[in-house]
Amino acid sequence: METNDRSIVRFVMLAHAMVHTYELSIPILMLLWVSEFSISIGSLAVVVSIGYAMFGLGALPSGILADVYGSRLLIVCCLVGMGASFLVLSVAPGLPVLVFALVCWGVAASIYHPAGLSLISTGVVDRGTAFAYHGMAGNAGIALGPLVTALLLLVVDWRIVTGLLSIPALFVALYALTARFDETAGTTDRRGETGSSDAPSPSSLSELWVGSKALFTAGFTIVFGIVMLNGLFYRGTLTLLPEILTTMLEPIVGNAQLFAPNSAMAAEFEPSRYFYTGLLMVGIGGQYVGGMLTERVPTERALMVVFGSLAVTALVFVPASRVGIGALALVSALLGFLLFMVQPLYQATIARYSPASARGLSYGFTYVGTFGIGAFGAAITGVVYDGFGEFAMFLVLAGFALLASLLCYSLLARDATGVRRAAAETGDD
Repeated sequence: METNDRSIVRFVMLAHAMVHTYELSIPILMLLWVSEFSISIGSLAVVVSIGYAMFGLGALPSGILADVYGSRLLIVCCLVGMGASFLVLSVAPGLPVLVFALVCWGVAASIYHPAGLSLISTGVVDRGTAFAYHGMAGNAGIALGPLVTALLLLVVDWRIVTGLLSIPALFVALYALTARFDETAGTTDRRGETGSSDAPSPSSLSELWVGSKALFTAGFTIVFGIVMLNGLFYRGTLTLLPEILTTMLEPIVGNAQLFAPNSAMAAEFEPSRYFYTGLLMVGIGGQYVGGMLTERVPTERALMVVFGSLAVTALVFVPASRVGIGALALVSALLGFLLFMVQPLYQATIARYSPASARGLSYGFTYVGTFGIGAFGAAITGVVYDGFGEFAMFLVLAGFALLASLLCYSLLARDATGVRRAAAETGDD
């Protein structure tokens, strides 16, 4: 990688890790909020989905601002806002303040993905590798966030934990102000992408309308549907998984303890938290493999296969849990690997189906679909889980993945039809 590439990748890796550290510490904390605020896990999932929805809905204005003002300032605001939100969360006396803090966190966190991914797509030459490392850093945050949260919960109250978690973001924000790089170094010599003149960078509502019309070609519309379904699967899976793993592991693990039976740590020890963290750590490998595949195979074909595999994995998850802890560990690892393998693949696909000058806008729309509309995945699966149980919940998740796989197939078929039509026209000439 070139010096500029390395500088950008270092910067976005740190910021991306922080975003997902906060994002995935929330499901661990939900296990404690159920008793703290006297609410069912399904109802709490609906409450949490409000904050997660802002994580996505704020992405569109953030994408617009990234195209106009650049990414660095926006990412600094994101980091400071996330840290401040967790400070508010640490003193929440009831559900209204909890919701307020989660909404503030969602708004701040929503800034990152359109700004960070736009920075990679316009500033980095070796984009496939950058997406891979960027994804791995996000997965490190996804895995280490819950792990650090779980370990801290062994010794201190959840309010102290959320206060401590606010500190790292402020340090990363300070580092962001010192990083040096060119945000436009990677926009030249891009082959197989939409030209930069196809859409303007919107700075007003009228320009947003013009830019959106240019962006939402048939191809990008299908990609938008794919990432929306991915968001429903992603959020629906990860929000409730700690609770589901708790119920699955209880009959398997029984009363096994790592600490003295009457100690404070024994009272706080919950095996499902660490099982969940392990699943997320496996996702780091999935991110890396997905990033490498972006430069080697058509991303539409890879996505079709991965989503199909996710549908099958969701269908066998509950039956595997009844076989034993080994089968549960295997299917959980497969779920984590495939779930995060998707991300670099669809990020590269977005770049292919969007113009360079509207890259921030394209990622803004994409993350509205992934995290905004996708946040309803937590609410949907929460209601289904409360009313019909875990198998019905995984059946719904399998439906999301299957629909996404079919959309990927339609994208491939559309491209193949275009190639055949172009070949026929050439032959006629």
